[in-house]
Amino acid sequence: MTDVDRDRDTEGRARNARPRDGLGRPLPHDATGVERQPEGIERTPRATLAEAQQLLNDGKPFHAHEVFEDAWKGSDDPDERAMWRGMAQLAVGVTHAARGNRTGAASLLRRGGGNIEPYADAAPHGIDIAGLVSWARGLADELDAASGPAVPAASMAPQLRVVYS
Repeated sequence: MTDVDRDRDTEGRARNARPRDGLGRPLPHDATGVERQPEGIERTPRATLAEAQQLLNDGKPFHAHEVFEDAWKGSDDPDERAMWRGMAQLAVGVTHAARGNRTGAASLLRRGGGNIEPYADAAPHGIDIAGLVSWARGLADELDAASGPAVPAASMAPQLRVVYS
């Protein structure tokens, strides 16, 4: 395959146009995959949380990660960026767990939980940070102790517990 045949964006970065399954794994070119989340979408924090929650509930944590990644990369506020990055890491942790990568999942869940924990006292956007940190640590501990097949992503989905007044 030459560079001309490769999937590239206008800036020359690699882009894989192959269809993907619900956990973000590439499928053969002729397969029907799950529609990918568009990249670079600007959403309000409320819309970000609502869309990510729906994707998590639907067993699509990889796609939820992409929604959080848009918020992370689209924020100009360093504190907001760090919080959204932590949320993305939690979604990727669920993705790895559902793929059967328990070690990587536990590591990402702990890292993501640690990255959002500083926001627990003044939880931004109504996110139950303390609840998510507890959930992430508990799931990481369960994954460390588990054996057997991977479990469906939707059964591990956290409740973001968005509370708006």
